[in-house]
Amino acid sequence: MLKHSQSAVARVSHQLARLEKRDWELWVVVSLTSILVSVGLLAIMLPGSFKGDTIHFEVTVSRPLAIGLFVLLALLNTYLVTKRFEVRRLREQLISSTLQNQVTEQQSLTDPLTEIYNRRSLDQIAGQFISQARRRRLPLTFLMIDADNFKQVNTRFGHLTGDFVLAEIAGILKGSIRGSDAIIRYGGDEFVILLADTTETGSLKVVNRINAKLAEWNDANHLDGFRMNVSIGTAEWHDGETLDELLDRADQKMYENKHVDPASAHLSPATS
Repeated sequence: MLKHSQSAVARVSHQLARLEKRDWELWVVVSLTSILVSVGLLAIMLPGSFKGDTIHFEVTVSRPLAIGLFVLLALLNTYLVTKRFEVRRLREQLISSTLQNQVTEQQSLTDPLTEIYNRRSLDQIAGQFISQARRRRLPLTFLMIDADNFKQVNTRFGHLTGDFVLAEIAGILKGSIRGSDAIIRYGGDEFVILLADTTETGSLKVVNRINAKLAEWNDANHLDGFRMNVSIGTAEWHDGETLDELLDRADQKMYENKHVDPASAHLSPATS
């Protein structure tokens, strides 16, 4: 979860706490007013309450006083009901506006095609992962992933099929990582994966998982005459290293993999 989402929740919780405090203060005011009215009534009634061995109540209240007490109680109840509805309305508006703002912000950070984070969110998400790794002294590894020769897909099958393939790649990548990891669409056909608490050696498990899922996808013959493959470069974060330096290292390794193993790292025509 993004740190901003957490801070938004904290902000809403604080504002809701203020509303609850306001509601509590309202009840205190009403209770004190009720006590004062009750004391006033008792002050009128008690002087004539005790006569001999019996308790006798005989109250004589002038009409203006009776009307005044009735009006006071009516105003008190009206005030209470009005303020209760106001607090409830404010609470509902606060929750609704917060949810709307979070949805809007989430949409601004999400790629609509692949439904994963977009490049705009990279600095924010990477900053959170790096801060967490530094604070907890845990490893952190980045994967740079590129769909090789992707232009051939658009040329041969059209851009709609190209969009479908990108969405499928994103789905495969999402299915290959944990909930504590993150995936970002870095460019047109490039992706970045952030693996929390994972060394570069440990990230090979994710790489193998991605390749296995791609092989399954290709075996299903989604693209007639083509096999979809990706190139992957890994880079483990070191304290003091900038995000650009880290991504450059991952990018270089990705292109080295293309050069070393072109048979498995290119989107190429299937052999018959």
